[in-house]
Amino acid sequence: MAKTDKQTKNKAGRIRVGIGGWTYEPWRGSFYTKGHPQKNELAYASAHLTAIEINGTFYGSQKPTSFIKWREETPENFVFCVKAPRFVVQKRVLGESGESIERFFASGVGELREKLGPVLWQFAPTKKFDPSDFAAFLELLPRELSGRPLRHALEVRHKSFACEAFVDLAGKHKIAIVTACESQHPQIADATADFAYFRVMGAQESQALGYAPDALKQWASRANDLAAGRVVEDLNHIAAPKAGAPRDVFLFFISGFKQRNPAAAMDLIKRLA
Repeated sequence: MAKTDKQTKNKAGRIRVGIGGWTYEPWRGSFYTKGHPQKNELAYASAHLTAIEINGTFYGSQKPTSFIKWREETPENFVFCVKAPRFVVQKRVLGESGESIERFFASGVGELREKLGPVLWQFAPTKKFDPSDFAAFLELLPRELSGRPLRHALEVRHKSFACEAFVDLAGKHKIAIVTACESQHPQIADATADFAYFRVMGAQESQALGYAPDALKQWASRANDLAAGRVVEDLNHIAAPKAGAPRDVFLFFISGFKQRNPAAAMDLIKRLA
């Protein structure tokens, strides 16, 4: 299949849609055609999607050669969002994780070059908001890597983060707060960076695309509004939302009935085209 640029462009914001990871056995025979070589799964997925979250970096260090290989196997304009390692986000005192953060970024992440999207910092549901510790942690996050600007996104899962102090802190550092949708995690849709990051977790087995057509239509409308800088009223905001500058949008279908997530992502890309 000839590769086309399926990223959706607005005046100043781009919308990228994808899934978490690309190696998942139930996708073989559903997303991946029957008999498709496993070694070619990334190339196949990246030809149908515009972004993928790399999960393996959460569980252990990857080699520079792996990042190079992933970069070379994917089309131009494709983007990876890299999940930061658990040995950082699971520290009791985040403000003491400087060396671990440096080690992570020295592991070869920069080899993704122009295909490196936001770094996702995913915290456990038990991690509570400690203003001073989180402030110290955010100060440690590098703003560029190999001469390229770095973007960071914080996925927090404890209700204590649903407060103005956290939103203000993220905004001060221009770091995005991940908006969790259709989950038990707190939903925080406040704009704190020049991009928005969504993780949608409600795919259902009963729906061929994971979601009803009206639901995917609604997500297309939300993504277009966010990219244009408009307020999306049906999402939960801590502070009163205001229209602002256009933003890039990263939207991933994860969790739920995971087998349907690639279909949902591909359908949304078509709606946005």
